[in-house]
Amino acid sequence: MRQDRRLRRRNETVQEILDTAIEVMAEEGVAALSLAEVARRIGIRPPSLYQYFPSKIAIYDALFERGMRRSVEILAPYRATIADDPCGAIAAGQEATIAWMTANPVLAQLMYWRPAPGFEPSSQAFEPAVQQLEILREALQAAVNAGQLAPAAASEEGLALYTVLISGVISQQLSNEPSAPPGQGRFTRYARTALDMFFRYYAPEEGETDDPILRRSRTAAPD
Repeated sequence: MRQDRRLRRRNETVQEILDTAIEVMAEEGVAALSLAEVARRIGIRPPSLYQYFPSKIAIYDALFERGMRRSVEILAPYRATIADDPCGAIAAGQEATIAWMTANPVLAQLMYWRPAPGFEPSSQAFEPAVQQLEILREALQAAVNAGQLAPAAASEEGLALYTVLISGVISQQLSNEPSAPPGQGRFTRYARTALDMFFRYYAPEEGETDDPILRRSRTAAPD
């Protein structure tokens, strides 16, 4: 019982450190994170903080994992609707994800950029990112199987193109209007347009548009 209490207190302190680190980064910038400032704000000495996180990189890693795990959790209810309407589930999941990203710009920067010199997520922290990509792959394949999208949509090219489009929307929003409320951003309002472009490009039938760009070959470019 005593050991359980110690573990609970330790976990609570870890979360307090991470929450405070986000506050500091929101004010000073992600790369300007100071462990001494984090320790001061939570009322402990820096050497005590090192018992929980030996470096800034360790804090970045924990926050990256926190953000990625939350993004996977957000997709869970939409994943359950993939079988009924794959493209609808993709659109709804995308909307919820972008809303969360714009409401949590510090974590979004860690997840989509590399704002902290020397930081690369550990394999453990990156595992939820792999899960997120697999959920997308599952949804795209379901859309192919349902006849909503062409087979190439679920290829490596299709996955890459989707991530370029959506991460580009998020990146533009974070760069230009990081404080805009979710759903009111100058760039995030185009997220559905970007998704519709993706759906049109990978439409199962050829000849649905006269736009030569959208009618170009869906075959992957050679390496």
